[in-house]
Amino acid sequence: MRMTNYRWVVGSFGMLMAVVSYMDRVNLSVTTPMIMQEFGFSKMDMGMMQTAFFLAYACCQIPGGMLAEYFGSRIVTSLAVAWWSIFTAITGLCNSFVTFIAARFAFGLGEAPVFPALSLANQKWFPTTERSRAAAMMSAGAYIGPIFGPAIVVAIMMAWGWRAVFYIFGLAGILLAIAYYYFVADHPKESRFVNRAELEHITEGKEAVVEKKEVAPWSTFITSSQFWAIAGQFFVTDYITYVFLAWLPVYLMEARSFSLQQMGFAASLPWIATTLGVLGTGVISDKMLKAGISKNKVRTLFGIAGLAVCCAALNAAAYSTDKWITVMWLTLANGGLGPVFAASWASTIDLGGKFTGTVSGWMNFWGNMGGVAAPVTAAWIATNFGWTTVLISTSAMAIVGALLWLMVKPDQPLKITKKIDSGVIA
Repeated sequence: MRMTNYRWVVGSFGMLMAVVSYMDRVNLSVTTPMIMQEFGFSKMDMGMMQTAFFLAYACCQIPGGMLAEYFGSRIVTSLAVAWWSIFTAITGLCNSFVTFIAARFAFGLGEAPVFPALSLANQKWFPTTERSRAAAMMSAGAYIGPIFGPAIVVAIMMAWGWRAVFYIFGLAGILLAIAYYYFVADHPKESRFVNRAELEHITEGKEAVVEKKEVAPWSTFITSSQFWAIAGQFFVTDYITYVFLAWLPVYLMEARSFSLQQMGFAASLPWIATTLGVLGTGVISDKMLKAGISKNKVRTLFGIAGLAVCCAALNAAAYSTDKWITVMWLTLANGGLGPVFAASWASTIDLGGKFTGTVSGWMNFWGNMGGVAAPVTAAWIATNFGWTTVLISTSAMAIVGALLWLMVKPDQPLKITKKIDSGVIA
């Protein structure tokens, strides 16, 4: 029997979810100059709007992961995408600081469960030897969004105004939620698109455990240094990412004198580098694992190396005098985060097993606490000390993240699953 390959369709859906998710985040960043001009908002006002999203998003990460484990990734993902898309569209109706804050907060609530739920889907849909690529596809989607997002948003904005951006993106998300619910099952054994050969391939090498609904063993997790280290390094990584996501368009126009059209192109380059870094790391990681190199060496190598590159490149960008050379350094800095994201999401599966939703939710919670801090902190530093200080202070964070990776041991799961003689794959 020839094996179907529907698991890669599921992986592609996860990638597309991530693309739309991050395009919906970047649309506020790109429309920021127009919104500031229309309403007279300050950098701090816009930073607070970004922070409202990240606060809601961060606080619902762990509950979102637990909901996915209990109710299944299919229904949780579909409802979450529909929810955030509705509030993306509602953002286009906002006409005051308070309504922007409320809409972005509600938008964050909707996005929160998606990445933990997608990570859980990857754990169920992919064998161990393909999970690096599956995690890389999901992570890459997050950075494909900002590649195309700025140019698309600028085009829509110039044709119909900034409000149309949010209406169009909201409609696209609702259609995607419907498609995901129809085409993706919680488990490959429940999918009409998967044959026996593919199911056997997916379950090969997995331990058989009784599949039952249970809550993650928090007493075990919370006392683990790995549990805190994977969260801490992701706080750093997401902090740096959201400095880029929230302020790169404004920085390019304000500090480097780019036009709106130039900004749309230049702002996409760092995200192209991140996408290539994520996808390349996924492919190389799986090859290294097949060659017998330990998960610990593979994940930590990419985590530390990526943050080291980011640190060096941010410092170079801070002292560059040519605006396009600055973009080159910023592209390299953001590209350095690609391997870190690939290693991070793959590590949540290594560490979490059947509790991948909880572990990824925990990691993403702390990552997005970095997202809560980044927009306002960067705005305050830029206002009081200038953009050069923003870049230098952000680079210092990367050193902390690299050190934390030394404490992550993906070869050692947080909770060991005991083998049994019979059962189904969890």
